[in-house]
Amino acid sequence: MNTVTSTMEMIEAVRASSELFGCPTADFDTQRAARRRFHRMAAEVHPDRVDPAYEVRATAATARLNELFRTWKAEADTQELTYRGDSGTYTLGSHCGRGSIADLYRTAGTQQVVVKIPRSPRANPLMEAERAALTDIASSAQGEGGWISAYFPQFVDRITQSDPVTGEVRQINVLNDLSTGFITLADVHRAYPDGLDPRDWAWMHRRLLRALAAAHQAGWVHTAVTADNVLIHPVLHGVVLVGWSFATRPGDRPAAKISSHLDSYPPELEESVSPAWDVYMAHQLMSTMLGDRIPSRMKAFALGCMQPNPRLRPDAVDLLGEFDELLDLLYGERTFRAFTVPSTKG
Repeated sequence: MNTVTSTMEMIEAVRASSELFGCPTADFDTQRAARRRFHRMAAEVHPDRVDPAYEVRATAATARLNELFRTWKAEADTQELTYRGDSGTYTLGSHCGRGSIADLYRTAGTQQVVVKIPRSPRANPLMEAERAALTDIASSAQGEGGWISAYFPQFVDRITQSDPVTGEVRQINVLNDLSTGFITLADVHRAYPDGLDPRDWAWMHRRLLRALAAAHQAGWVHTAVTADNVLIHPVLHGVVLVGWSFATRPGDRPAAKISSHLDSYPPELEESVSPAWDVYMAHQLMSTMLGDRIPSRMKAFALGCMQPNPRLRPDAVDLLGEFDELLDLLYGERTFRAFTVPSTKG
């Protein structure tokens, strides 16, 4: 019996969608597996791909398969998925973000937290790095009066999930919810493709430098300072540096690289990391966000922070004062500028 006829017989014989796709659940791995199986079976019995002798039967099987999967998905989407962490229990709500290695879900109810779930157990070391970096930075913030914490996500809890079928263990982080009011610099860049007004970029860059200086003093290099990993709050002028899964200790090889952003990395990409790595990426980001609107003095400032030799780049903590001096020279006395981001949706 060939694959086409056996698949058609299977579809014709099932009485419930769970016989094909398993018990309906909100579990993302199960849903992904069900979707893959649906697409594989749909390809096998598609009327355009079978022998003409099976065309009528294949058409009926395709319609039945589509209905079974719709029924399964509708029921799965009504299920709640709950995880138990070291210090709390979390029921997943809506999907609120997709990062390089993980998906983020708001929790249902009144909890103001998000659950960050890696898409593969291979990312466990990266989740552990994020946990360690945020914990160290939070400890450092306490010694500085707490002001540092405004620039970082807050680590809330750890979840260790074991897959009941494969036995694979997945490390999951629970973080504070930054999904309200904040947008990424990638969103800002899409809204201002010709470049930001440098006076608007000024407050964003000052806060980004503060975040990097604090991280470096806590003994961590972010290594992935890209537009997707910098959140801003346009109204409150807040800046939060996210994406700490890639955090690496100075002197170590980078924990991972974002393949879609290789042009943002410094020349020492294949070498051990140092705080100069972040300094380079932050000023590469400055060049991207300002484009042709960057003033010549600010461009020279950025180029000085992007020298090929990392030993010649300034430290982030020293750049805080130097950038303020540059802003005084360019714009004089500092004043508050309201900032808005127009929608890029059609």
